[in-house]
Amino acid sequence: MLNEIQESCVMEMQDSIDHMRADFKTLRTGKVTTQVLDNIRVDYYGTMTALDQVASVIATDATTIVISPWEKNLVSDIEGAIAKANIGVNPNNDGEQVKLFFPPMTSEQRQEAVKKMKTMGEKAKVSVRNDRKKSNDAIKKLEKDKEVTADESKSAQDQIQKTTDKFSTEIDSILKDKEAEILKV
Repeated sequence: MLNEIQESCVMEMQDSIDHMRADFKTLRTGKVTTQVLDNIRVDYYGTMTALDQVASVIATDATTIVISPWEKNLVSDIEGAIAKANIGVNPNNDGEQVKLFFPPMTSEQRQEAVKKMKTMGEKAKVSVRNDRKKSNDAIKKLEKDKEVTADESKSAQDQIQKTTDKFSTEIDSILKDKEAEILKV
């Protein structure tokens, strides 16, 4: 029973880190990636649909993204959705595709990206601490119900704390590497 709680805790903490990494993909660093468009939705026959489900999205170089809709009547809808999303560039529509030209990031934009990144990292740490609390509460319940001894409970809680420390250290390391990547000119 204790092993199941610990395994579940590790999986949930790993999910928190995976979610943080996924969030990082929406941040702009020096080189443009198509993930900056991941949160953009387009009205496709009455349904809000992810941009990459209605068009091909390609980063042609370090500063340009080209969006080629599969249906030409979507060009203006895509252009409007991008403008509404306020991602820092104005879409250019040539009638067949939408092009986004990203200027080089200023130092202020880089600092703002670092702030967002740190906020995402803090959310991941809070999630890891919540996973720790949930696991410890489950262990304490087992102890209260006399399914494990006080010593087993203490040992399991110590193990959960070591796991929490390991994941917190990993988050700090990821944040440090990502900050260096964002601030690198």
